Amino acid sequence: MPRLSLPDFLQNPSAAPILDVRAPIEYQHGHIPGAVSFPLFTDEERARIGTTYKQISQDKAVLLGLDFFGPKMGELVKQAKKLAPHKEVRVHCWRGGMRSGAVLWLLELAGFQVQLLDKGYKDYRRWVLQEFERPRPLLVLGGLTGSGKTDVLHALASHGQSIVDLEGLARHKGSAFGSIGQPVQPTQEQFENDLAGILAALPEAGPIWVEDESRTIGGVHVPSPLFAQMSSAPLIVLDIPRDVRVRKLAEEYGRQDPAALAAAILKIRKRLGGLVTKEALAAIGEDDMEKMVSLVLDYYDKTYSHGTESRQITRVESSTCDPVVNAKLVQQALVKSGFSPSSQSVAHDS
Repeated sequence: MPRLSLPDFLQNPSAAPILDVRAPIEYQHGHIPGAVSFPLFTDEERARIGTTYKQISQDKAVLLGLDFFGPKMGELVKQAKKLAPHKEVRVHCWRGGMRSGAVLWLLELAGFQVQLLDKGYKDYRRWVLQEFERPRPLLVLGGLTGSGKTDVLHALASHGQSIVDLEGLARHKGSAFGSIGQPVQPTQEQFENDLAGILAALPEAGPIWVEDESRTIGGVHVPSPLFAQMSSAPLIVLDIPRDVRVRKLAEEYGRQDPAALAAAILKIRKRLGGLVTKEALAAIGEDDMEKMVSLVLDYYDKTYSHGTESRQITRVESSTCDPVVNAKLVQQALVKSGFSPSSQSVAHDS
């Protein structure tokens, strides 16, 4: 049986799709980025097999699995041919055991070249968690709400800098308004899988830019080992005038559903206070986005904390939210302060 270690399995040609033969509910909870759901059993079938294994015996569970497997063999081969016309696939289940072995047998019988992930998805998850333990040469970009930090990150990327867009991966902008206009957030497990893949693909030399985030981003959280590294990494803070930030946010939120904005206001009404909440809701009703943003920004500006204890801070003043301009200012400020954005030593000077 052609079993591959995880590094070899992940580095195989993209022409060989990864078939995740676990049940749909397992795939939805978390999967290898790019893998295709190719379930051997439905969620109900998996549950019945598991119950039979626990309450009766392994032999009975295997026989029940074969009863489910037999009638669907032809359809599985047809699906595999559609997904892999060249008949080369990579296959995995949870532990690299019976489910992936059964699919390997079937597809090899149908003329496929099949490579199996040794130790399965369980080994992949072990690797994911280890990735967050690895020391990274991080640079953290901070600034008050509305400073355009995410836009600056992507401008830095266009200049050849390595970045990790945590909010993009989390599909959330990090505030009470962060889910507005965003797709459904991934599960915590899938967020970790996607993040580990991004980190592992970055060059080892040179810094990695991330945005200054809270531990939680909407419904997911930054893995603790990585968050600890972010908390001690050099912090580059964008100082953007309040009126510039208000205009930027008002323009962004002016395109959003007023009902969604009102719901976001109500999420933080206890923190805003009754009067401010009432005024902010009224501003939405009057389509006065600048007033609404200004009221809410008072709260966010007061509560924003850089966590600057024992951190080296470089402040970058700018009169605009233009990401291209600010990306250049950030890089210039780093050089003036003795840091080089192209040098790995940046992360070790804090």
